[in-house]
Amino acid sequence: MNLKKENTGHYHEIQRVLWVVLLLNWGVALAKIVFGVISRSASMTADGFHSLSDGASNIVGLVGVAFASRPKDADHPYGHKKFETFFSLGIAFLLGLVCFELVQEGIRRLHSREIPDVSILSFVVMIGTMIVNIMVMNYERRKGKALQSDILVSDAMHTKADILTSCSVIVSLIAVKLGFPVLDAITTFVIALFIARAAYEIIRDCCRVLCDETAIKDTSKIENIVLSVDGVKVCHKIRSRGRKDDVNLDLHVHLDPGLSLERTHQISHEIERIIKSNFLEVSDVTVHLEPLPRGTKYQAKQN
Repeated sequence: MNLKKENTGHYHEIQRVLWVVLLLNWGVALAKIVFGVISRSASMTADGFHSLSDGASNIVGLVGVAFASRPKDADHPYGHKKFETFFSLGIAFLLGLVCFELVQEGIRRLHSREIPDVSILSFVVMIGTMIVNIMVMNYERRKGKALQSDILVSDAMHTKADILTSCSVIVSLIAVKLGFPVLDAITTFVIALFIARAAYEIIRDCCRVLCDETAIKDTSKIENIVLSVDGVKVCHKIRSRGRKDDVNLDLHVHLDPGLSLERTHQISHEIERIIKSNFLEVSDVTVHLEPLPRGTKYQAKQN
């Protein structure tokens, strides 16, 4: 019951962060789009729609967290946490759509003779919204790491791309002011590249979890603490998979063949307990017990 309440509080905190970021993203997007249309700046308008997609990704995140927060059931004995990772792919998909739209807009601008109007207000809007985005990114990334949330970390990467593209827009506005309007269209292509890279990084990180890539690379510490359990002679075939906050671990251990069934059962529980106490991200441990063949010599691993 306490674990259920803890999980509920965990996901409520993630949802609260997403709602705060959603409102900020929509405010930033509205400012960029309005002033981009008024000044006829393709790069500013494009950056505004990128910020709007940040808001859309927050909504995807809220839906994903709603699914991930469901408790374990008969059909999902390992829980629903991977739904958060799966819905992070939705953020990457939204980024891909925005990237495609920006490429089309950049091509249109290359064939257009329309020159954007650049004023001091344009720079004020871009710099002001970029400061807000920096605050949002730091807040969301910090919370994402603290809560070990794929959604928040992915969304923070999305916002980081928005900051980089805002820098490009400012450079574009300076170029237009100096008499090089073609750079406005070129900067739109640069924005599209930033967005494509962010989408790739999100897909890569999600696939690591969904395709069961090794979650704990260095298994030497696990081997050492398992060998510290009285009665364990050999520890090998250590495998891990899952999210950073929900790692599933299985391993094989050799025991003295003279041990009783009751003692081997106790050792199995002790191994599970000591691993979970040293690796808080591990939620499930499967121990395969094997008798050490009689007469086999082994060398205990030095700590």
